[in-house]
Amino acid sequence: DWAGGKHPLFTEPDSSYGGLKWGIDLPDALSPIAYILRMRVVPLRNLGAAISPDNSWMFLQGIETLPLRMERHCENALTVAEFLVERSDVVSWVRFPGLPDDTQYEKNQKYLKGKGGSLVVFEIKGGAEMGKMFIDNLKLLRHVANVGDAKSLAINPASTTHSQMSEEEQRRSGITPGLVRLSVGIETIDDILADIDQALGACV
Repeated sequence: DWAGGKHPLFTEPDSSYGGLKWGIDLPDALSPIAYILRMRVVPLRNLGAAISPDNSWMFLQGIETLPLRMERHCENALTVAEFLVERSDVVSWVRFPGLPDDTQYEKNQKYLKGKGGSLVVFEIKGGAEMGKMFIDNLKLLRHVANVGDAKSLAINPASTTHSQMSEEEQRRSGITPGLVRLSVGIETIDDILADIDQALGACV
């Protein structure tokens, strides 16, 4: 109900449209779409928020292929998580909701249809020094802080994003010294595993 008084933009006069009150003055047939009408004729006019045809086409390619890419992300992430579980010589623990013994496994089955997503988190033995060494020895995986890329990404927060915090502060925020966060991409899984394996080998 745009005329209910909770949204001043729709109940106070709009000087750019002759004092029109978008939530009150529209005909009954248009009242239900007051929000989108104002969105199209006011911000669009003021900001020029119209995407170009080429950019629209590229944007649509990403949206239309997202289900295919997510299948690959999730499949690769599960394989990486299972691989890391087997590397108990250098890995203390692994967190991925697709693993049956993970605390979020049931929620993953319920809400994510068992897919698990693309993020895998693990603790490398030896603390922040080994975490940094692991990152430095990666060749395929990129060392960046963002997630969700088509490329595989890795970071050791203790030596990068959270390095200005003390170890105690890091631990309070859930960051352990050897924690490594992987955002698993859509590359060939054999290439991803080979890179992780050789980087772990450098930390033994």
